[in-house]
Order: sequence, then structure tokens, then C-alpha cells
Amino acid sequence: MGNERDQIEAEKAREALELRCINTIRTLSMDAVQAANSGHPGTAMALAPIAYSLWNDQLRFDPEDPIWPNRDRFVLSVGHASMLLYSMLHLAQVKAVNAKYERLGDLAVPLDDIKHFRQLDSRCPGHPEYRWTSGVETTTGPLGQGVATSVGMAIAAKWQAAYFNRPGFEMFDYDVFALCGDGCMMEGISHEAASLAAHLGLDNLCWFYDNNKITIEGHTEWSFSEDVATRFMGYGWNVVRVGDANDLPTVRRALRTFKKTKDRPTLVIVDSHIAWGSPNKQDTHSAHGEPLGEEEIRLTKRNYGWPEDEKFLVPDEVLARFRDGMGKRGGDLRRKWFDSFAAYRNEYPALADQLDRMQHRQLPEGWDRDLPTFAPDAKGIAGRDASAKVLNQIAQNVPFLMGGSADLAPSTKTRLTFDGAGDFLPDESGRGTFAGRNFHFGVREHAMHAVLNGLSLSKVRPYGSQFLIFSDYARASIRLSAIMEIPVIHIFTHDSIGVGEDGPTHQPIEHIGSLRAIPGLIVLRPGDANEVVESWRLIMKLRHEPVALVLTRQALPTLDRSRYGSAEGTAQGAYVLADAPDGQPQVLLIATGSEVSLAVAAHEQLAAEGISSRVVSMPSWELYEHQSAEYKESVLPSAVRARVCIEQAGAFGWERYAGLDGAIVAMKTFGASAPLKELQKKFGFTPERVSQIAKDQIAKASAAKIG
Repeated sequence: MGNERDQIEAEKAREALELRCINTIRTLSMDAVQAANSGHPGTAMALAPIAYSLWNDQLRFDPEDPIWPNRDRFVLSVGHASMLLYSMLHLAQVKAVNAKYERLGDLAVPLDDIKHFRQLDSRCPGHPEYRWTSGVETTTGPLGQGVATSVGMAIAAKWQAAYFNRPGFEMFDYDVFALCGDGCMMEGISHEAASLAAHLGLDNLCWFYDNNKITIEGHTEWSFSEDVATRFMGYGWNVVRVGDANDLPTVRRALRTFKKTKDRPTLVIVDSHIAWGSPNKQDTHSAHGEPLGEEEIRLTKRNYGWPEDEKFLVPDEVLARFRDGMGKRGGDLRRKWFDSFAAYRNEYPALADQLDRMQHRQLPEGWDRDLPTFAPDAKGIAGRDASAKVLNQIAQNVPFLMGGSADLAPSTKTRLTFDGAGDFLPDESGRGTFAGRNFHFGVREHAMHAVLNGLSLSKVRPYGSQFLIFSDYARASIRLSAIMEIPVIHIFTHDSIGVGEDGPTHQPIEHIGSLRAIPGLIVLRPGDANEVVESWRLIMKLRHEPVALVLTRQALPTLDRSRYGSAEGTAQGAYVLADAPDGQPQVLLIATGSEVSLAVAAHEQLAAEGISSRVVSMPSWELYEHQSAEYKESVLPSAVRARVCIEQAGAFGWERYAGLDGAIVAMKTFGASAPLKELQKKFGFTPERVSQIAKDQIAKASAAKIG
């Protein structure tokens, strides 16, 4: 009887301590949101039991080393509940890591930063930000992005396991968990991502869906009535229900079910509600989107049995609970992993070197060997075809470079065709293996780019391709790759009205300009095959910048580099391709992509008339703007006011290079359905028109000088 009574008392004490941990998460969230007078406390409070159980009972994560390669990943797709994540990072005492992958010993989220939630320079911004707060695996906030990114992380885990694991050495077997809500479920990207995850049988992926039936406008019954469970079963997910988020035994049973489930991802549907202080308080907009107010917080703390006047209280026993749970488990697992990796390095030195380089975003020795050089050719080669040759050569030298297309690989020419490249598919499919490097994303443009983000966050080097016109579908994910400063390679083909007969629905006009408007994104539009080579040479060296590589469908003349400037100038973003004999041009012809050869043709026509011009190939505005003032002046001398900018896209933004007096030969309308040559004539992209505009510019500049 005594032992049984002791066990009962011990169990009660354990449950009381767990509730204290959960209420610490809740009260930190309430206090932080109230201090900021901004934010969302409701979801963080409701999901506190889920987060506590997942982190302290399940997550394989070492707070001392939050970038340990085989850690489990936790994604807060409901980024508006960021205080839930910040509370966990603080209570787990997660340590900070800098950009050089050095552990600093400082807390990633000190209590002072929680006190300054949503304030300038706090490590607790309004939504979780990767690279800003250690322990945040991905930037979230736009709903649906987190769960879609988590699919990329799960894919990366499967590929890394298939490629690196060897008998006796399980270097990768991590799981990926995401918390999502009704908003994530409504966003179309979650549908795309969930469908893909089920098709691939990602049994290392688990989403917790907070079925609280609340959005910012109010009850979901106004806008959302689908049967989510049936929907996910239709995809092929395993679906588990937890009727009450506060029921920790059921939550733990759901986690065990996930671990036992094979060949399919798991969705845990959680019904949540919040215990408020006021008896009539409803979990509606006021709770979801606004601070509670001091009086409501005081009453709620009383309801929790919490000191009513204490703010940001973190009891010592709560920290000890996380230290003895997640901290001990994660530390032991990390030490065992690094011990195993030391033995792995002895037995498989080449693989260990690749793994180490991949984790630090470093390239293998000789990664750029045997890159092609394209001979002069008036007929030339399409940008997409030149890129295919370069991509396939680099991928043979960089084993963790991989990617695919949104069902367009035959058109974007992004399939890896060398022996051993393979297709990424479940082994059981009979058509591929998880070690394959060709991904098939299906017609899921938006999810594809979010998946690429997840792959990059997992340290593989991913690319994804589609037509430029469909970048509209993917802009939110591309923008996040720029915010996170991760080197995702976004490849776009069919770059202009050169698409021809497909017509205005498939001819991009405003798209290049809109991509250039994204801070931190490098847009590259090479003008011939050798500029494509140099673009890839630059892209592969990037560690913190995503790229939009914009390529043509139609053939471009391969320029004679013994006559014109070296394509190595691509790395500077703009360079002198052809010049006046004395280096003193009367007019500047500035072009990108397929229009570079047009500018060269106009240059030759002008030269035949005794008019001196300079052709500037400008494959990347962003790279050019990073050059020194001296270099920029040497390419685009300010004294030359006669300028013509040429691009078969919208004119937006070209004013900065045309100047007040310059001309812009660009699209002012949508395109039309016709063969390319007819379109070029209709819209004025001919050497004769460019030459005439150049002469007009020279006359205009001369008149201005006389005046």
C-alpha cells in the first residue's frame, strides 16, 4: 500500500509540474503580448500543452547545439503564435549560434528579449525569423508556408538518409513536426504540399492541426466547413484525433502512433480551447488577434493558480524539467551522433567530407571542372539548353545539388540525365529511390518553391524550374527565400514574348521587374550560352543569396568572345561587350538576355554608318549595383547621356539606367499570339528600330549640349 500511495503521489506531483510548465508557456505569452500591446496570445495559450509534450517528451533536439545535423525539426506554421516558440526556446535554454556556425554560449532567447517582444532588435520579432533567432528553423507568418516548407525538410531527410547512411551508421533519420491552424488549411499551398507529401510517402512528417474553429474574422463556420480529416485521408495521410489539447496522455499516444506509422505522413487533429479568467470570455477575435488586457490576464492567472501580479515568471523547477527532459535526451543523442560521425569519417572519408561540406554550404574540390565553353555560332543555342549542359556537369561534381520542375522538365531542360542521377520516389514505387536527385513536383508551382526552401534549410542545394509567367504563383515562397537569405536556385524559362504562339497568357511582361523588386534576390538573365556558364559559376558560390535564373526558350547567337568582351564580366552584373574604337561612344546600348544580340546587331549597323556606340550586357541589376562607383562609371559613363535600354519585357525600373534623357525599348502592353519574328517586328525589337532610336538619342543629346 505504501509503494502504491507513493506512486500515486509521485504521479500527482509529476502532473502538477507538467501543468506548471504549460502554464509558464501560457503566462509568458500573455505577458509578452500585453507588454508589446500587439500580437496574438490565444493560439500560443491553446497549443501550450502540445508544444510542451512535443518538445519535452519527443523532440530530438539538443539546446546546446541547435544546428546538430540529425536533430528533429519543429516548424511553427502558425507564425502569429510566435510567443509559443519563443517561450519554448527560452524554457529549453537553447543556445545561440552565429553565421559562422559557432556556438556562442548565450541564450538564443533571453528573458529580456521576451519582455521586448515585437520591439526593435529583440530576438522575439512578431513572427519567427530564420537566421535572426537560433532555434527557429524557418521564417513563418504567411499562412501555409510553414507546413509546405516542412515537406521540403522531410524530403531532405529522406534523401540524406538514402545517400549518406551505411550499415551501422544511421547518420540521418530525423523527423519533422509542424503546428498549423485553420488558416494554413485554407491556403492553397497547404493542399499542394499535403498532396505531394502523401504521394512521396513521407512517414517522417507530422502536422499538428489546431482545430479551434477560429480565424481573425471570427468563427470558421462563416468560411470553412470542409471535413479536413476526410480530405487528408483522401490524400493518403494517416489521420489521428486528439479531442482535447490538454489531454497529455492522448497527445503522447498520437506521437507514438506517428512513430509507428510507415509509408505515409501523419496529421494529428487537435481540438483546443483556452481556460480564461472571465467565465464569459469567448475564444474569438479578441483573444486570437489582440492582447487580453491587464484585468483579464490577472483573472486568467488566478484561474491557473498563478501569482496574479507576477510578470514573466519562470519558476526554477520548470527550467529543470526541460533540462532533465529535452536537454538530457538531446544532449545524449547529439554526443552519440558525433561519436558515430567520427567513426564514419574513418570508414567513409569521402562521404564524410561531402556531409561536412554540405552542412557548411561549402562546395567540393573541383566542383567546376569540365564546364563547357561554347564556340561562336550565329545560329546559337537556347539559354535553357545551354543551362542543361552546365547543370548536368556541375551536378556530377556536386552530389548534393538536386531539383526538378513543376511538371515542366522537358521544357525547362532541368532533368539530370547522367548515370546514377535517378528519380526521387519511394523505393517501393519501383520507378525510383529516395537517393534519386530528380524531383517531380507535379503542377504545384507554389508548393515547389516552398519545398525548395525546406530543402535549402536542410543544407542540400536545391533548384526548381518552371515558366517565368508562373512565377506569380510562387512569389510568396521566393520572397521568403530572400528574407531567410538561403541559396535557393529558382530557374525560369520562356522568359519573354519569345514564347511566341502561346500568346499573352504565357508571355511574361511585368515578371522580371517584379522579381528584381524583391530585396536580396539576384536576378540573372544571361545573353548567350557563355553568359549562362558564368551565371552558374557565380550561382554555385553563393551561400546566402537566392537566385532567379531567367532563360530563353529560343536560340540565341553565341557571341565571338575574341571579338567581344569576355563573358566573365557576367559576375559584375554588367560589362562592356562591344565598344567604340576609341572607347568614347556617342550612345550606350544596354540590354539583357535575348536582347543582347539585338543590341550587338544595332551596334554593327551604327558602326557601318560611322556612329560609335557601346553595347553593355547587363545580366543582373543586383550584381551591378554591388560594384564600386569606379567600376560602374567605367561601364556606364555619366557623361554619355544618349542611352537606349532594350528588354522584351515591361519598362518598369529601366529609368535608372536610361536616365532622364534616355530611351527604353520595352513592352508597354501584353504580348500576342504569333511567331517570334512577327512579334519582334510588331513590338519594335529590330536592329533597324534600335539603331534609329540610338541616332535620335544622339541628336537629342547634342541639341541639349548646344542649348
